[in-house]
Parts: sequence; structure tokens; C-alpha cells
Amino acid sequence: MTLTWRDVEGLARELAERFPGEDPLGIELPRLRGMILGLPSFKDEPGAATDEILENILAAWYEESAP
Repeated sequence: MTLTWRDVEGLARELAERFPGEDPLGIELPRLRGMILGLPSFKDEPGAATDEILENILAAWYEESAP
């Protein structure tokens, strides 16, 4: 499955699986961008994500990781 910046929920799930010990609330946006760019399933323009998109991904990741 190929993920793009628009796949907020899919990216959140993949980040939660790939980085289970990370606290999404402690991750800065530049680091998050790099983490996403490093996902094997991510295929999109690297510079196309806005801060709003990245913040939405962090929020979805936080929800995904919540007990």
C-alpha cells in the first residue's frame, strides 16, 4: 500500500507500528517529516506537507497510540 500526505490515518497507524516507544506529543515537526519520508510505503512529494498536515498526523498518531 502506498501512502501520501493525504493518508493521515494510514500514516498514523504505520508510525505507531514502526515507532511503538515514541511519544507523538514529544516529536517536533521537522523530525516527524523525516520519519514519514523514511517509511517504505510513503510515496509523495517530500516538500508537499504543510505544518497543518503534519500536526494532523501527530494528532492521529497520538489517538492511535492511546490505550
